[in-house]
Amino acid sequence: MIVVMEPKATEAQIQKVSDYLQSHGFKINLNRGDVLTVIAAIGDKRMISTATVNSFEGVHEVKLIQEPYKLSGRMSHPEDTIIEFENGVKIGGLEKPVLMVGPCSVEKEFEGLLEVAVAAKEMGCEFLRGGAFKPRTSPYDFQGLEEKGLEYLKEASKRTGLLIVTEVMDTIDIPLLNKYADVLQVGARNMQNFKLLKALGHTKKPVMLKRGPSANIREFLLAAEHIMFNGNPNVILCERGIRTFDSDFTRNTLDLAAVPVLRKYSHLPVVVDPSHGTGKRYLIEPMGKAALVAGAHGLMYEVHHDPDHASSDGAQSLSIPQFKEITRNINKLIGRIDYDNRTHSAKQAKAAEANK
Repeated sequence: MIVVMEPKATEAQIQKVSDYLQSHGFKINLNRGDVLTVIAAIGDKRMISTATVNSFEGVHEVKLIQEPYKLSGRMSHPEDTIIEFENGVKIGGLEKPVLMVGPCSVEKEFEGLLEVAVAAKEMGCEFLRGGAFKPRTSPYDFQGLEEKGLEYLKEASKRTGLLIVTEVMDTIDIPLLNKYADVLQVGARNMQNFKLLKALGHTKKPVMLKRGPSANIREFLLAAEHIMFNGNPNVILCERGIRTFDSDFTRNTLDLAAVPVLRKYSHLPVVVDPSHGTGKRYLIEPMGKAALVAGAHGLMYEVHHDPDHASSDGAQSLSIPQFKEITRNINKLIGRIDYDNRTHSAKQAKAAEANK
């Protein structure tokens, strides 16, 4: 259930309701908005009477949540989640869309990674992505440099100021990755690795959850729910393509309809990966632009200093000159979206001030 407090509810009133719910076995998630405070209570609603909760001073209304995704859904958290990093970068809501770029895998030549990172910084990107632990379909393919790869990412981050996004494959690796990464990525294959999701719920690092290749949106949100239920509210949803009947022209089918759907039913930031979503270099720009127009809070795409000799995903990786050309065009669209968002935000703030 969710308990919507009155706009002028006091801290004491909010605390009293929270204490009552917790005393009856409910897990509490407190969401403070600009106007209202919403208490999301997860537990057995048979243990209490909603009428009793409604009678507490400061309570505006009590609603029962019908959706199974109680924490990731908008019923319990009407306002957009905005995740802010130590360097001031924000993702979510009406913030400027972000760019996450880099090679699929961190390889043996550090200079190649640094070349990509420097180009990314030059083009205004906020995140450097790269895999140190690589889940590959074949055991004979490159599996990643592991901690050495993390060290390379960290050094490139120090030199450029970019934030690091890298994949976590196993619960045992979480403490190690926490030392190096700013965002822990759950790959598509692990979207329903519930033991991993639960463990990530106990870390404070933001988690980027990639949609599984056969997962529907309900399953996607429920996977996010596992992370949030275990204590970590900082989840980023990533649409990266799903499997359909047509694989002759694209690696996956990029489900762009998922972006406005997720934004309607969830408050979490949404990122789109057109590299994995299409598997084709020439599709990264048009599908990336389409994702931004659909409402994505950011894009993730692959860039390599020498794509034709990449250890993985070379066919869908941009060369540095291609990356710069495409990102110039994408940045023009981001600038327009950011201007519209700031204008809308200013109007909202003015309206809220007038209603006080």
